[in-house]
Amino acid sequence: MRWLLTYADMITLLMAFFIMLYSMSILNLNKFRQVAISIRSGFAGLTEGQGRSVMGSSGQFSVKPSPIVGETMGVPWQVVQKIQRFVKEHNLQEAVRLRMDERGLVVSLVTDKVLFARGQADLSPSAVRIIDGLAATVKQISNQIRVEGHTCDLAVASNKYPSNWELSTARATTVVRHLIEQDAIPPERLSAAGYADSKPLVPNTNETNRSLNRRVDIVILRTGYHYGER
Repeated sequence: MRWLLTYADMITLLMAFFIMLYSMSILNLNKFRQVAISIRSGFAGLTEGQGRSVMGSSGQFSVKPSPIVGETMGVPWQVVQKIQRFVKEHNLQEAVRLRMDERGLVVSLVTDKVLFARGQADLSPSAVRIIDGLAATVKQISNQIRVEGHTCDLAVASNKYPSNWELSTARATTVVRHLIEQDAIPPERLSAAGYADSKPLVPNTNETNRSLNRRVDIVILRTGYHYGER
């Protein structure tokens, strides 16, 4: 009767195998894509060619990935692609960086020699061109837009702004005002916030890192996102 033990083991393994196949057959594609984007964004931000899925158009795993369509983290993927193309065509890779987080698509614009002069909140000519180029894309969608100003940990060298809190907020509102007045984006879609040095991307341990932390983030919020939610 020892053969019964072997037979029972085989039946158990077959049952586990078919359960695994069933669980794979009901995979939620949207959640899978969101997790994939989130993982890649966490390691290296958005990269060229990221808009492709390891699943074929039929929804099955494929050795020839197919383009991701629809929404990515609640933001239309076409918007991500257009912004990536704009950055590449104008050689803005060092000035404009994209990443995804739980809020949606974050477009980080470095401030040094691009958006503002040191300690100032007046847009430079290059800043106007970049913001207008981004606005041409975000005008085509209805997502809410949050503009956030950030600084490094160095004290602001300006009599006009007593601290980095005032400077970061002034920069964010300057961008918002430009989007409203020059790019005709409805004000009800916009909000602004200043965070000073409280939310650095990297530790403020050297000037290279500090230059990355001095930025303005234009956050294209995912559909249905509300600040304060977890």
